[in-house]
Amino acid sequence: FTGEEVAEHCTRDKRVWVTYKDGVYDVTDFLDMHPGGAQRLMLAAGGALDPFWAMYAQHNTDEVRQLLEDYRIGKLVGAAATQQVADPYANEPKRHPALVVRSQQPFNAETPVDVLGTSRLTPNELFYVRNHLPVPHVDPASWSVRVEGEGLKRVELSLKDLTTKFKKHTVTATLQCTGNRRDQFNDVKKVKGLEWGIGAIGTAEFSGARLSDVLAYAGLDDDTIDEIEHIQFEGLDSDISGTCYGASIPVSKAVSRHEDVILAYEMNGKELPHDHGFPVRIVAPGITGARCVKWLSRIIASKEESQSHWQQKDYKSFSPSVDWDNVDWSSAPAVQETNVQSAICEPRPGGVLEGPPDEIEVRGYAYSGGGHAIIRVDVSADDGETWTTAELEPVYDRRYRLASLSSTFHWNWAWTLWRTSVPLPESKDGHIKLICRAVDSDYNTQPESPAAIWNLRGVLNNAWHEVVLSVE
Repeated sequence: FTGEEVAEHCTRDKRVWVTYKDGVYDVTDFLDMHPGGAQRLMLAAGGALDPFWAMYAQHNTDEVRQLLEDYRIGKLVGAAATQQVADPYANEPKRHPALVVRSQQPFNAETPVDVLGTSRLTPNELFYVRNHLPVPHVDPASWSVRVEGEGLKRVELSLKDLTTKFKKHTVTATLQCTGNRRDQFNDVKKVKGLEWGIGAIGTAEFSGARLSDVLAYAGLDDDTIDEIEHIQFEGLDSDISGTCYGASIPVSKAVSRHEDVILAYEMNGKELPHDHGFPVRIVAPGITGARCVKWLSRIIASKEESQSHWQQKDYKSFSPSVDWDNVDWSSAPAVQETNVQSAICEPRPGGVLEGPPDEIEVRGYAYSGGGHAIIRVDVSADDGETWTTAELEPVYDRRYRLASLSSTFHWNWAWTLWRTSVPLPESKDGHIKLICRAVDSDYNTQPESPAAIWNLRGVLNNAWHEVVLSVE
């Protein structure tokens, strides 16, 4: 087939054809099974998949290529068969070699476990990276964010405007990928997504202008807020079709000064790194990282939440019985606040205990979304028959006041680091398994098994974390 013949097949009634390299494929019957939705696959209808697969490199696996071959109907001939595809990732920023890379294109990487839990703040260069698209190169001198929407006057704010017209606000917040610890789900049943371990999480001191102040500057007041339910964000990162990354948060979160949502331009006292949204990103403490849009370009007050793919058909959780052939994305809300979480950072899986000793030092992190404080972490070495309560580092609220058992435990945006010494039982099979679980200030705790919370996207895994050690 020629490229012209393929181009004629761009609708369902004419059958949807696409090309990949020199192959021609009829994907009509696969449209509704596409994990990203039929609409996204239709972007390539009558044309080439190659530029989209160059953008979304998770397609470049033997499994996906074999799936595509099932729909092959012929060979592409003519000029289209030899057309070269530009590399959208040709100008990516440099990264620290210690990052644990989960994908190169787009770049996604975890903080090294050796760094996790050792310090309250995660160094910028070792902070986990979650990119959905190529990193845009932005000139800070010409950058601006447009603020508009229901009841607002349209305003354009430059970086200088943000730093001079609005009071600088600093918040220490933990950001966590919605898929953190996804790898444990694969032990139950294979899920689609990056195989994150425990390192898709980090804590930094972010500084910038309060979102509530920016919205007020654009005219949001008590009279207009009743017409608004969501604040949408759009970034400058976009795919080949021009579709940019987008997300939204509830307006109640956006307008409350206590919620500390900011347009951040500093991270740990320095300008934002390119991978983390330079020059300006949203930081919404207590909310999953997917809503903290990087390389910010637009803020939209709306009655509707963001209609982006990532808000509507990605970061949602379902029953373990729901799979790709029967998922109804509209039946579940988009993830906002994350659940209570903990992980063991030391010792590492596969470590060897000689002797073994009578006890072992264990340390890790715990975190709960929505501003809930961590009030307890339990650690066990005998499958939960007995538990040792860990020592928690001091917990501070948003006003940097030390939290106590008589406090309200509101607005605790950062993780809690913990450590303890755990008695070791006699090993019966040459192995000892350490497990941990956390409890937050609303007494939410972690489920024992990932099987009960398995979901097709592999998000929100907060089952007990375990580390298996060998005994010699």
